[in-house]
Amino acid sequence: MNEGPKYYPDDQITDYPEPFIIGEMIREKVLLLTREEIPHSVAVVVEEMQVNPDNPNLLDIHAVIYVEKASQKKIIIGRNGDMIKKIGSLARQDIVMLLGQKIYLELWVKVEKDWRNKESQLKKMVYKIQV
Repeated sequence: MNEGPKYYPDDQITDYPEPFIIGEMIREKVLLLTREEIPHSVAVVVEEMQVNPDNPNLLDIHAVIYVEKASQKKIIIGRNGDMIKKIGSLARQDIVMLLGQKIYLELWVKVEKDWRNKESQLKKMVYKIQV
């Protein structure tokens, strides 16, 4: 076959926005660390990404991990916050490699009952093009 036309620049590796990719990195760490304890009913939404006003070399990222049950929230937070610290630490390493700069990552866990079966929640959490 002959080579086809280029549809995007050579240095572009995806058409997804950075916040979506960052959310998926965080979600990956949740699934990796919790294994069978948390089913795939977890979504991550990056709600804010902005340069730190006091330190322009630091990017502040605020993300919410959504689950369907309060018991799942407890598992993700872990005893004394140990699990969410591990999730944040591993995700931070990948995000720094992706962005090539230091970040401050703030994670929150919220319960949104039955979000996978509500179209409005799916749009908000999964299919929405994030800021």
